[in-house]
This record gives sequence, C-alpha cells and structure tokens, in this order.
Amino acid sequence: MTTINDIQFIKLPVVEDSRGNLAYIQNDVLPFHFKRVYYLFDVPSTSQRGGHSHINQNQILIALSGSFEVVIYDGKNEKRILLNKPNIGLQIVPGLWRELQNFSSGAVCLVIAEDVFDESDYIRDFELFKKSKT
Repeated sequence: MTTINDIQFIKLPVVEDSRGNLAYIQNDVLPFHFKRVYYLFDVPSTSQRGGHSHINQNQILIALSGSFEVVIYDGKNEKRILLNKPNIGLQIVPGLWRELQNFSSGAVCLVIAEDVFDESDYIRDFELFKKSKT
C-alpha cells in the first residue's frame, strides 16, 4: 500500500553562471520517463488545485516561481509540504491524494507527468478514495 513515506524530493541539476542559473529536466535525471508537462499559473491564493489521486501515474511538482503548499494524504496520514525552490521537485507516486493550496502571488507550478492525460487514471471523489484505502 502506498504511504506518505513514498514521496521523495528530486534535486534537479543546475548549471551556475555569473549570468544566472540554469536548471534542466531530461529523462535521465528523473525516476521515470515523462510524456506530459503542464503548468499552473495565476492561481488565486484562496483557490485549491489538484483534489485527486492517480491510480497509475507518477508526477513531479516544481515551484518554478513563488511558492505553494502540497497536501498529501495516504488514507491515514496527512503531510503538508511547502514548495518554493525551482530546482527541487516533489515526486508524488500513484495512490496518494494531493491538493495544492496557498499559492503566493506570481506562483507557477510545473507538473511533469509520467503519461498523457487519461481520465480513467484519476480518482476525483475524496470519499471514494478513502474507501479504496480501507
């Protein structure tokens, strides 16, 4: 059974330069090969995103700009994680409920997904998710 302890931080490689830093993402630096990248922006600070679990798909969340909190729930335990560094990603494995909250002004959340969008991979009903964990 998947638990909160299965999440991990991914440190992205950074090339430092007097002109500024450059972080890069490619399949050989991630724990899975990705097929989709998308980002969230202009999210009001009072709004929440996420609110679902994936059945099979891994994802990595990165705060490219600003900050936001990721709330992870495994059916028994909850953990809040602040993301605010553009070279640190949070890998969320399948079977965990996630919500994104408390977006700062100008926050941008990059999501690197293991697979293309497939609605059948989502559990969007929190009560159904909790029942699947018992």
